[in-house]
Amino acid sequence: MTMNHLSFYGLMKPMRDAFHGALILGISKRCYTIAGGETQPFSLICPRQIIKSTSMKKIPISYEVLGSGMILLKRYISLRDQVDIVNISQTWGVGPGGFYEPSHQSGAKLRLQMMCFGRNWDPITKYKKRFRSDGSEPPPLPSELISLAKTTIQDAQAHMDRLPSMQPDICIVNFYSPVYGRLGLHQDRDESSDSLQRGLPVVSVSIGDSAEFLYGKSRDKMKVNSVLLESGDVLIFGGKSRLIYHGVKQVFPDTAPVQLLQETMLRPGRLNLTLRQF
Repeated sequence: MTMNHLSFYGLMKPMRDAFHGALILGISKRCYTIAGGETQPFSLICPRQIIKSTSMKKIPISYEVLGSGMILLKRYISLRDQVDIVNISQTWGVGPGGFYEPSHQSGAKLRLQMMCFGRNWDPITKYKKRFRSDGSEPPPLPSELISLAKTTIQDAQAHMDRLPSMQPDICIVNFYSPVYGRLGLHQDRDESSDSLQRGLPVVSVSIGDSAEFLYGKSRDKMKVNSVLLESGDVLIFGGKSRLIYHGVKQVFPDTAPVQLLQETMLRPGRLNLTLRQF
């Protein structure tokens, strides 16, 4: 089924108001900037005053099967673990091999910040080059993220058949601002032929602002499905859904959990980590 954007946001807004409800003061334009300077690396952190206005209701984890080999684990990652993921991403992201703006083949910049753990990937050379154009190589994949991916898959396997296990050795980290929070429909098909043929899953972790995620069997925008990804959600697609077309239609501002912002000062936007096995 397809969903009109206005109706989608209309369904999402009461949920946002009920569960997050923050008054954020003193946000300057720099908090919405996704470009790092030549001497100042991009930072996920943007200090500002955050005043909690409503209490956050605790909602249990739920599971939604979206297709063969595709499952959404809602509210799977605890607040504590979300904070840890932000801190890990920030620590490595401001160092060598950290966040940068990748380019298309045309030379145009993608409107997001990206870094990799474990193995270098970029939109032009894919996995062919060990080093980036700046001479840096990706930092090692943190053990915490490896454990998260493996545990998540194990829990998902209890709710669906034909979801293979995998040993993650790559993590691509993207940060989307609310202003430019879009990514066109595409397939994740640059991993090894063995990995793709076996349908080894991609584990996608969402932190921060919510996003409307699109997925379908083709690039036809009239035939895609839509689902809301919120902070702490984990989406897994493997098996027969490994080569599903997917993208991000929009990031919704001011939807991140208040406690997450208070503890991390994560700038407005969506932090997305996708783990996979080459």
